[in-house]
Amino acid sequence: MKITFCLLLFLSTSASFGIDPHPEAVPNSHAPGEVDVEKNLRYVIADPKNLDGIVLDEVDAELVGKWQYSTHTPPYVGIGYLHDQKSAKGEKSVTWRPVFPEAGEYEVRVAHCYNVRRSTNTPVTIHHAKGSTTIRINQQETPAHGRLFRSLGVFPFEKGQSGSVVISTEGTEPNKVVIADAVQFLKKKS
Repeated sequence: MKITFCLLLFLSTSASFGIDPHPEAVPNSHAPGEVDVEKNLRYVIADPKNLDGIVLDEVDAELVGKWQYSTHTPPYVGIGYLHDQKSAKGEKSVTWRPVFPEAGEYEVRVAHCYNVRRSTNTPVTIHHAKGSTTIRINQQETPAHGRLFRSLGVFPFEKGQSGSVVISTEGTEPNKVVIADAVQFLKKKS
């Protein structure tokens, strides 16, 4: 009962932030309040504006292919996350294009929920001022930052909309899910 009340409160609060699911995503297939690990609801970040740095949620991303919206596996940023439905592997991607207020070195973090149904080799490509770097992450592992964000490293970016982060399904296991939730850019002090 308490968890259901907290989830309903969270959903109504999220609505007050003006957050709607990504318009191109397939709707959530789970009933409202249906989650696999209720204790992980406490790690949900309802409003991305409460996080440090530049944060882009899945609603801010460009989608290639059919991605499905979900709330079944907390934690997540905002009102949910996207997954690839274990289909059309190699043909799907999610791209975030931040606007940097100033040039410099930024730590890049990616948010994802985790469990044994997730991909163990999800490619994340960071396009930065010195080129592109692709890192494969294991989305079964619990992220180190708030059980939600994992650091990909520090990269240089120019001022303005000069870079991007892309999660794709290329080379991922056919029976595992790829998750796309949010990215965070934290400016390193000089």
